[in-house]
Amino acid sequence: MAEESATRPAVDEVTELPTAARSGPVSHAIFQVTRLTRTVVATLLRSLGLYPGQELVMMYLWDMGPLRQTDLVHLTSSDAPTMTRMIQRLEHAGFVRRFPSPDDKRAHLVEATPASRGLQQQIEDIWRQMEEMTVGGLSDQERETVLRVVQGLETRLAAAVKE
Repeated sequence: MAEESATRPAVDEVTELPTAARSGPVSHAIFQVTRLTRTVVATLLRSLGLYPGQELVMMYLWDMGPLRQTDLVHLTSSDAPTMTRMIQRLEHAGFVRRFPSPDDKRAHLVEATPASRGLQQQIEDIWRQMEEMTVGGLSDQERETVLRVVQGLETRLAAAVKE
């Protein structure tokens, strides 16, 4: 057993993709970038008492005003149970409030509270930090190329989800 571990590389020395991921190296890279981005964002948001995804909900509410929960699900590419938990947590923290829709008595609207406005600049700063960490060393042209490619990937994946 000791001989076997002596011939295997240490975990931090592994540079090859796992065998099963070799048929999808781009997908593996995207998965890794997504996971790392979520980890960094979670760390940065923790000081605000927020979880990843909640900042997106707040951004849409600040920009668009009161929205139905189903609209937030669509805008954030989330699912209904996850959105329900997010809104409950944001409501408990005092950042949003729910109220009956005047147009549809079966629906409720969610709106940002005045207390949430203090978060807006902090969230913008976090997104600015993420942008710098992600593409900070790239030229404007390289940033445009990355954005175009990533938006194309998003479009293709969104179409696959709708099928």
